[in-house]
Amino acid sequence: MKPLIGITSDIDENGETFLLADYSRAILKAGGLPVVLPAGLEDIDEICKRIDGLLLTGGEDVNPLEFGEEPESNLGKIAPERDKMEIALTKCVIEKDMPVFGICRGQQVLNVALGGTVYQHIYSDLEETLLQHKQQADRNYPTHTVEVKEGSRLSAYAEGKEFLVNSLHHQAVHDVPKPLVVTGKAKDGIIEALESTEHKFVMSVQWHPEALSNRDDVTSLNLFKGFVEACRGGGVGRMIDSE
Repeated sequence: MKPLIGITSDIDENGETFLLADYSRAILKAGGLPVVLPAGLEDIDEICKRIDGLLLTGGEDVNPLEFGEEPESNLGKIAPERDKMEIALTKCVIEKDMPVFGICRGQQVLNVALGGTVYQHIYSDLEETLLQHKQQADRNYPTHTVEVKEGSRLSAYAEGKEFLVNSLHHQAVHDVPKPLVVTGKAKDGIIEALESTEHKFVMSVQWHPEALSNRDDVTSLNLFKGFVEACRGGGVGRMIDSE
C-alpha cells in the first residue's frame, strides 16, 4: 500500500490554493500517494492521524514574527495563515516521529518550528560576498555546489562529498536548534541541508530537488525515494549523531 504524503500548498493573490506539479510528480515517481493540504487548514490533529509523512514545500517568505523578529525592509511577501498552519503541523508530525522533508521555504519552516531563526534577506543580513542564490537559469538546472557532511543521510543519497543544486531563495536558515544539525553548505557558508539527530526521518534542503528530478538527477531521486520509504515504515533510522 502506498504511503499517503501530505504536501503543503501556497496561496495566490486571490486567496486560492495552488501547488507546482513537480512536488506531486516527485512523490508519485518515488512510490508515494500525494495529497495536497490547503494552506490555512485548521484540522491539524486530524491531518496528523491520516497522513504517513509531511512534505513542506517552497514559497514566499516566512513571517519573522514567528521567530521573534520584526520585519526588515527587504522582507518579501508573507502568508501568515500558511506559516501558522505549517508550523503547527510540523510540530504535530515531529512529536509523533513521522517523516518530514522540507524543501527551500520548507527548510526554514522546519527550523522555525523547532525554535530556530531565519535570515530575512541574506544579501542585506550578511556582510560576506555570497553566491547567486536566486538563479537566473531555468529552475530545472543546477547552478552551484553543495558540500556535504560525511556520515549524514544526505551524503548517502548524494553518493559523494559535493554535488550541484539549483537555487531559488533569498532567505536562509540562521540559528539552528537541537536536534537539527547542518549536513550541507554552499561554498559561501549558506546552510543548504539539515537533519535531526533524534528522529527516524526529519531532514530538509534549501534547493529544489522536485525540479531537478525532472532531469533524473540521482541525488534528487534518492531524496524522494528515501523519504517515501521512511513514510512506508521502511528504511533506516537517523544516520548522523550530534556533535
